[in-house]
Amino acid sequence: MSLNIEPISTRPVRKSFLNLPATLYQDDPNWVRPLILDRKQQISPKQAFFQHASWQGWVAFRDGRPVGRISAQIDHLNEACGRPELGYFGMLEAIDNQEIIQKLFDTAEAWLTTRGKSHVVGPFNLNINQEVGMLVEGFDTPPYFMMGHAKPYYDAQIRAAGYDPTMDLLAYQVPPDFKAPGVMNALLKRFSKRISLRPLDSKNVDRDLCILCDLFNDAWANNWYFVPFTEKEFIAIGKEMLLVIDPDFIQIASVDGEPAAFIVALPNINEAIADLNGHLFPFGFAKLLWRLKVHYPTTARVPLMGVRQKFQHTRLGPTLSFAVIDTVRKPMIEKGITKVELSWILEDNAGMRNIIESIGGAISKRYRMYEKHLS
Repeated sequence: MSLNIEPISTRPVRKSFLNLPATLYQDDPNWVRPLILDRKQQISPKQAFFQHASWQGWVAFRDGRPVGRISAQIDHLNEACGRPELGYFGMLEAIDNQEIIQKLFDTAEAWLTTRGKSHVVGPFNLNINQEVGMLVEGFDTPPYFMMGHAKPYYDAQIRAAGYDPTMDLLAYQVPPDFKAPGVMNALLKRFSKRISLRPLDSKNVDRDLCILCDLFNDAWANNWYFVPFTEKEFIAIGKEMLLVIDPDFIQIASVDGEPAAFIVALPNINEAIADLNGHLFPFGFAKLLWRLKVHYPTTARVPLMGVRQKFQHTRLGPTLSFAVIDTVRKPMIEKGITKVELSWILEDNAGMRNIIESIGGAISKRYRMYEKHLS
C-alpha cells in the first residue's frame, strides 16, 4: 500500500490533520473531542505563541486515507534558556502501525535537523505551557480540560522509534471538601498576619494577569524544560479563560503586601462539551453557556499554581501553597464541584506531591515525556 507524508500546506491536508483524532477515537467512550474552533485557533499563525516559535505539521496518507499525523516545533525562547539545540515533537496520532509512526518521526526529525536542532523532546502540543505528555496510565476515564487522551500502544511505538522516557507528569484527583491536616491549619494560623489572599480583580484584569504572569515565570523558572510566558501570550490566554472562569477561581496570595503565590482553577469544560462532538454551532454554544451558567460542571481542574522562589524553601513555601488551595476550594464547593484534578505535577516534585497527598490527593493519570538525541 502506498504511504505518503504530506505537510500542512493546503486546506484539505489541514482539515485531515485536525479531524484525524475523531476517526481514531470514534469507538473510545472516554475520548472527548475538543472544540473544533479551539483546535483551529491553536495552529493559527495569529496565536501569540508563534511570535516566538515556528512549526510544521504533517499527515500520513495510506492509499489516500489519513492514518497518522505529527508536528515539529521550535520555540526560540529556548535559546535564551540555554537550550539552542532543542526542538519539539507533538500532536502525534496514528493507527497501530510502527512503519507509519516511524516515518512520521523521520519526517519531523529531518525538519528539525535542517534547522540546526539535535535534541528532540515531546510530545508538546504545542509547547510546555499547553497540552503536554503522552497518556500512559488512566485510559479508563475521560481527560480533563486541556489534558490529553491517547492510545495505549503509543508508549511502545515511541520507544521503538528511538525515544527514551525522560519525565513523567502526574495528575492527582482531590476532593475539594477534604479535611485540612493539622500541619496545614497550624501553618496558616502562624502566618495569618503576614499572608493576605484575594481573588482576581475583574476591574483590573490586565494588571492582575501581569501579576500572575510574573509569579508564574518566577515560580516555575527552575522547573524541567521551563520556557517563560511572554506577557502578551499570558494575557491573551488569560482573557480567553476568563470567559469561563469565575474570578473567585483565581486567587493571589501576598506576603507583607508582595504578591507571593497564586492558583488558577477552572471548571472542567470537557464535562460540558462531551456530547457536542466538537461543534459549537448551531446549538452547541447555547448548550455550553447553559451548562456553565445553570447546570455547572461537577468537576474542575487546577492547571496553574506557584509560589515565588524566594519563599519556596522557607516555612512560608508550604504555607502559601496550603493557603491558595484552601481559599480556592471554597468557591468550588459552593458551585457544586465534587472532584478536582491537579495537573500536571512533575514526578520528581516531592514537595508539591507531599502537600497534595496530605490533603487526600491520589494519582489518577500519568503522562510521559520522551527525548532523543539526533546524530
